[in-house]
Amino acid sequence: MKNRKHHRETAVFVGFPIILLCRRRSNIFQLVPFFTALSVIVLILFVLMSYIAPPIDSRHDQFISLFYNGTEPRRNLLEEQVIQEPMGEGRLSRDIWNSKKSNFYHGCSIASDEFPTAEVNTLPNRYLLIATSGGLNQQRTGIIDAVVAAHILNAVLVIPKLDQQSYWKDSSNFSEIFDVNWFISYLSKDVKIIKDLPRMGNELIIPHTTRVPRKCNAECYQTRIQPILNKKHAVQLTKFDYRLSNHLDTELQKLRCRVNYHALKFTDPIIEMGRKLVERIRKKSQHFLALHLRFESDMLAFSGCYYGGGDEERRELGKIRKRWKTLRVTNPDKERKNGKCPLTPEEVGLMLRALGFGKDVHIYIASGEIYGGEKTLAPLKAFFPNFYTKETLASKEELAPFSSFSSRMAALDFIVCDESDVFVSNNNGNMARMLAGRRRYFGHKPTIRPNAKKLYKMFTDRNNMTWEEFSSHVQKQQIGFMGDPMEVKPGRGEFHENPSACICEDTNVKDRKDVTIPRSPAMIFGEGTDSADDGTRKSFGEVIDRRIIEDEQYWFDTDYMENEVGGIQSIGGATISLRELNI
Repeated sequence: MKNRKHHRETAVFVGFPIILLCRRRSNIFQLVPFFTALSVIVLILFVLMSYIAPPIDSRHDQFISLFYNGTEPRRNLLEEQVIQEPMGEGRLSRDIWNSKKSNFYHGCSIASDEFPTAEVNTLPNRYLLIATSGGLNQQRTGIIDAVVAAHILNAVLVIPKLDQQSYWKDSSNFSEIFDVNWFISYLSKDVKIIKDLPRMGNELIIPHTTRVPRKCNAECYQTRIQPILNKKHAVQLTKFDYRLSNHLDTELQKLRCRVNYHALKFTDPIIEMGRKLVERIRKKSQHFLALHLRFESDMLAFSGCYYGGGDEERRELGKIRKRWKTLRVTNPDKERKNGKCPLTPEEVGLMLRALGFGKDVHIYIASGEIYGGEKTLAPLKAFFPNFYTKETLASKEELAPFSSFSSRMAALDFIVCDESDVFVSNNNGNMARMLAGRRRYFGHKPTIRPNAKKLYKMFTDRNNMTWEEFSSHVQKQQIGFMGDPMEVKPGRGEFHENPSACICEDTNVKDRKDVTIPRSPAMIFGEGTDSADDGTRKSFGEVIDRRIIEDEQYWFDTDYMENEVGGIQSIGGATISLRELNI
């Protein structure tokens, strides 16, 4: 009311002297009707403006108040006009639910005629066993690379053994997570796979146990492991995660894709429950966004970041951090400036609103127990009230077969995130990278990764800009982090995140804007047929540049650790660095 009164008084103040001036000067008396009409128009405009929008300074103050420093959310402000996207601003000049030019690219991983089949490639009495390491998606990388390693070594692969001793203490075996028969059958032309190590005559084969360096290439395997296979007949490789080079020839990279995107299919119970979760969200909204929040206490402790919780936070996270005795001491401020810290739930919400996702967007959260609980989540829920998790979409009885097994619960999150219209990661860990690569392969569905290093400055300077300015800056800084085709140069980054050798360009649709590449339900869960190379596609993985430097911006993620309580192990008496662990 004060604003409206101010505008009316201003109009009268401007209009009334003009009328008096006209009356006192007879030579311009004939202009009195003109100035009277002008004054009325100005008065009407000021009154209308007071009803349409608050003053700019008022909106700016409300925007600043959103970035509160206290611990309790200020819900009243979140419900006011400022929290909505500004009229005509703060929106992307694109469809937020689709990637640019995604119709021109899709996955292609069929082997060429030159690639030797399993029948030709496999030598007798050679068996490769592997023991995976870490959580579900870290183990997935090991399984994928084990198939390729077996092909390199001309060996039979024994179904991989999953990690049951790490931090997560999940007792699940391979066949309880993945469809083992489908896995063996689908890859039968590439690598011979068996469920158990056979006997040689009447004797058990005792495998020789060893470990290969990280990022070991084909020549490395042939030099280090083949002589042992020739002598011992069976070799078991332990801690098998990221033990194969990022840079292989195109045929081996395509084998990786056949394993990852087609052969590894979850078991029927996991698929069925995952589909139920997706269907229940779809009944509520045509589109939905999935967020891998990764704001659990172990993640924050391992990162060494600080979030303003005082001595209590330092004590709680410091106690967890002691599990990894050889972690270097970090400077929290420096880590945050370098983009090494996960965004808070509030910051993620602000980023998404700035990118154009409105309050009516339905959002699924893939996460464990959030550090700080509901108090930490409150700002994100205020931004997006249509907020779901596995637990809100399914009953305890429905989740009972999965809830005691971290890998099975992670598999459900994986399915929902993969099926989402937009996937958002809050770190660059295993699940985020696996999903980013998969979504590129199956049609380039939008996959947003916060440009944390640049966004840090936006959040630091937030009190010095309007919502329109903040939104514009966020959109600018997120260019190249939205999951569009060709955002990442071929050969850059980790292969499972950027499977460039398996992404082909459809030259036939260059001039056809109405073409869409569907993702069949069968392919989503690991089945389906692959597209053959027919001369109309250009692969982006044909040239392998071995001089390419590995992407240095790996995020901290406990999935990458040598996951043993008691610390990261040392090799040869030397502490393993974070870089060597691909953290």
